[in-house]
Amino acid sequence: MNSTLTRRCARMAAAGALSVALFAGGSAAVASAASPTPKPSPSGSKYASAAPGSLTIKASVTEAKVGDKVTFTGRSKGLSVGSKVVLQHKKGSKWTTLHADTTIKQGSSYSLDYKVNTKGKEELRVMDGKTVSPTVTVTVK
Repeated sequence: MNSTLTRRCARMAAAGALSVALFAGGSAAVASAASPTPKPSPSGSKYASAAPGSLTIKASVTEAKVGDKVTFTGRSKGLSVGSKVVLQHKKGSKWTTLHADTTIKQGSSYSLDYKVNTKGKEELRVMDGKTVSPTVTVTVK
C-alpha cells in the first residue's frame, strides 16, 4: 500500500511538472504570436504618428506696414527647453523658413520678432522639427 501511494504521488508530481512546462512554453508561443511587429507608416501620410509636442502662436498685430516689426509669441507643450523654433510663411502652396528663430525658454514660452517685407496677407507659423503651430495671418499694407 505504501508503494502505491508513492507511485501515485510520483505520477501526480510528474503530471504537474509536465503541465507547468507545457503551459509556460505554450504561453510564450502565444505571446510571441500575439504581438505583431509594428510597420512604419509612409512619410507624409495623414495616418503617420503624431508629433511629439505642440506649439501655439500669436502675432502682436493683425495689420502692419511694410518694414514694421511684428512680434510672435506662444507656448510649447512636450518640447524641451532650448529647442529651436523657426518662423515660416506660406509662399504659394509651400512653407518657406524665414530668417527668424528663437529657443524655447524656461516655462515653455518663446518670443521672436520679424520685420514684414511683402505686401498682402502673410500666413505664418512656427515650427520645431515635426511640431508645427497653427497659422496666423498678418495683413501687410
